[in-house]
Amino acid sequence: MPFLHRQSPFCVFVLTLTFLVLLTSPASSLNCSSHKFAGNNLYANCTDLPTLNSSLHWTYISKNSSLSIAFIAPPPKPDGWIAWAINPTRTGMAGSQALIAFKDVNGSMTVKKYDISSYSSVVEGEISFEVPDSSAEYSHGSMKIYATVKLPETMTEVNHVWQVGGSVRDGTPTKHEFLPANLKAVGKLHLKMADNERSNSTSVGSPIVSPISSPSPSTSSASCNTEMYVYFMLMIGALISN
Repeated sequence: MPFLHRQSPFCVFVLTLTFLVLLTSPASSLNCSSHKFAGNNLYANCTDLPTLNSSLHWTYISKNSSLSIAFIAPPPKPDGWIAWAINPTRTGMAGSQALIAFKDVNGSMTVKKYDISSYSSVVEGEISFEVPDSSAEYSHGSMKIYATVKLPETMTEVNHVWQVGGSVRDGTPTKHEFLPANLKAVGKLHLKMADNERSNSTSVGSPIVSPISSPSPSTSSASCNTEMYVYFMLMIGALISN
């Protein structure tokens, strides 16, 4: 490790200590960019959602107004459910058109469509968006919803909602908790902006990584200070997020 030999012992100590803090912090858990998908499932956008330990991977293609998504979240219990929905008229769950994944009676994962006209009315059946394909899987404590949704050509942004629940009764998801994390599970996707960024990128889902050259001895002190500052800010961010 010649690079470390050029650093001062104090610098090495601080970097090591900071790394250990981040390693043991819950904030250092896998983020959305670490998820791997089978086959050719690649997504242009990856978002760690702010609640329910969930993430959304998505690609919008304007030429056919289609939105492909992979929604990932851990249900409160293995036999629970997860949901991702679009609300065409407002923010929040009421009025949303939902895809809900859970284990069927035979133990296999399934995705069903629900029109959630109100918090007291959850009806399984067709929704206001065409869904050409959908599937679900369960692994390592998390459920995943894969789907392609056809959107109106005039839609430039999407009010989306996500949710998790602890149980399914007689093939129907039961009510979820109404804790702050559940009530704040709403967001917005800016479709046109994302599509423009995807068109201008060189490789969908593959960030450009520039080569890193080893610092010369004359710059090792400045490099140490810079690295210490970066790691320090990461540590502060991890602690604040807890």
